[in-house]
Amino acid sequence: MTTIAQQLKIKDFPFIIKDKAGEEIYRETSSGFWSKCERDTNGKEIYFEKSNGFWIKREYNANGNEIYFENSYGEISDKRPKQVEVTLLQIADKLGINVEQLRIKN
Repeated sequence: MTTIAQQLKIKDFPFIIKDKAGEEIYRETSSGFWSKCERDTNGKEIYFEKSNGFWIKREYNANGNEIYFENSYGEISDKRPKQVEVTLLQIADKLGINVEQLRIKN
């Protein structure tokens, strides 16, 4: 596979590509080693990959805190909120009452 610098016949290294915000999104060395990343709309890195096959994926919450991390070594940290689905019957069973006794408030 040819790299971006090889395709463009670049001779001046390191070859760097930046996004509109001036953040580096691609880097390549004269040996053909490269790394690239993707950022979300807040500039947070959500994906990173190197030519040796290593990669990282991340997710952030609305406050910019990392809530998910995974890498190609199999390391995972998942702090995303979990949705729990239960039926009224399951709730009633846990409370030891009949379903008819349940009232849901807003």
